[in-house]
Amino acid sequence: MSSDRDPVECPQVIGKTIQALRIFRDPTEGTEIQIDFEDGTSLSCCVVGRQTTEASLMILGGAGEPEVLHRLPLD
Repeated sequence: MSSDRDPVECPQVIGKTIQALRIFRDPTEGTEIQIDFEDGTSLSCCVVGRQTTEASLMILGGAGEPEVLHRLPLD
């Protein structure tokens, strides 16, 4: 049985020579990693961040950081 933490194997790229590796950062679309090989093929992987929302109950004191009493995850 596989899980989300199991690695994804890419046997199709074994032995290929890398011509270029590019990382494209886009805050709205995610980060794309593109590996171009000398034989004209490319491997592309897009990493998209997951949005998390949380609420915190805190005490707002005078100077310094507020004291967090309790965090409420909303996801």
